[in-house]
Amino acid sequence: MTVTIRPAEKRDVPAVAELIEEIERFYGAADTDIQPIEERRLQVEEALFGVPPLASALLVEDETGEIVGLAAYSFLWPAAGSSHSLFLKELYVRDTLRRQGIGARLMDELRALAAARPGCSRVEWMADRDNLGARAFYESRGFTESDGKIVYRVDSGTA
Repeated sequence: MTVTIRPAEKRDVPAVAELIEEIERFYGAADTDIQPIEERRLQVEEALFGVPPLASALLVEDETGEIVGLAAYSFLWPAAGSSHSLFLKELYVRDTLRRQGIGARLMDELRALAAARPGCSRVEWMADRDNLGARAFYESRGFTESDGKIVYRVDSGTA
């Protein structure tokens, strides 16, 4: 299957909002945990196209124009010294399209974006310890796991 990888556009908000639900279900969310679609659409639009945008996304579009994957990322500062990094928050390809090189193409695109941005010193991301498929994918691309960081999380109270 031929796919196109491109930056998200405002017209993609409904499709991205639907894909976010698919991602949530992939990670085990129950129906009661799924946010209403209109609320999700508003949050996607604000995140990707607000002023200032909170994040950026590369989308995977199939031959029919359907959005079948994404890489959501932000630039973070500081990274090494006073440089910044591209932080990959979510990499997702629909299960029917996995193992076809699409995730590898997304990672290559992200690396190219980081390399083209002055002052960007690295690409960083996290994977769930129990997501063995993701970890195997990253390892197959030659990426190594980094020890020494512990992730902390607290709800903001607005959820």
